[in-house]
Amino acid sequence: MPTIWTYADVIDGKLTSIGLEILTRAAQLGDASAILLGSAPDDAVQTLGNYGAKKVYRCADPLFDKHLVLPAAKVLEDLIGQHKPDVMLFGTNYTGRDLASTLSGRLDCGALTDVGELEVRDGSFVATIPALGASYQNTAIHDWSGTKIMLARPKAFEAKPVGGSAAVVDVPAPTDAALMRVTVTDEVAQKAEGPSLEDANIIVSGGRGLKAAEHFQMIRDLADLLGGTVGATRAIVDAGWVPYALQVGQTGKTVKPSIYIACGISGAIQHLAGMKGSKTIVAINTDPDAPIFKNADFGVVGDVFKVVPQLIEEIKKRKGA
Repeated sequence: MPTIWTYADVIDGKLTSIGLEILTRAAQLGDASAILLGSAPDDAVQTLGNYGAKKVYRCADPLFDKHLVLPAAKVLEDLIGQHKPDVMLFGTNYTGRDLASTLSGRLDCGALTDVGELEVRDGSFVATIPALGASYQNTAIHDWSGTKIMLARPKAFEAKPVGGSAAVVDVPAPTDAALMRVTVTDEVAQKAEGPSLEDANIIVSGGRGLKAAEHFQMIRDLADLLGGTVGATRAIVDAGWVPYALQVGQTGKTVKPSIYIACGISGAIQHLAGMKGSKTIVAINTDPDAPIFKNADFGVVGDVFKVVPQLIEEIKKRKGA
């Protein structure tokens, strides 16, 4: 049975959803273990075991919170050299990208990135990687003889608890002062608007068709009424209307809500790459030939400035608001 390690990162005091997603897939494919460094919730090891980890390599030293990349990369490099797992799997986020790139350089092994599916065939790990905004699916095999480093896309796998438990393997903290030369001096938290995009069940997104930043308020109003959160295209993020944290697409967040409402979004391939996996897509656009309609389950050819306010009023009536 192959051995697959995953990196369990913590953000805002919680294990990340992508860390549990990749752990779930690792446990489905082989003997899964998780690496947990720095501060973490008290029940983190229990949670990781519940999602399939047989072992958790753990070091709770706060130095991992204070110093970027290098201490964690050193620990991972030493552990991989000692235990030689078949795969080291990261989630595609800031931490995962930094660690994977550092390790692939140190181990001179390269890495497979943007993995949307991972399988074992005839003893080889076969990754499916979307290309051209997910219009095509390519397969790749990492032929490195040692530990294969891979990065998985958010929401590529579904996180599923299996009810197991994990043994803890204590890991010593690195002591080399050279690893501590990059220090985190401050963290600025951006205020979230509703549920996080990655976890939202309903997302209402706005695009260039809104024409001006002040018109984005009706997107927020609709999302609030539906109990969802807001998203945006790169065009209006680049224009400064909304923060980058709301961007959905190839260079933003990948989401898979139950309902995705695209308002004034033409459907560029880069945006579709981040949301085409949504269970139900509703599109509102004046152009009947807009690409978004080819991917929509329900389409409204109409003026977003008329359709959305009417939709808001109708929902208010039904709610008795």
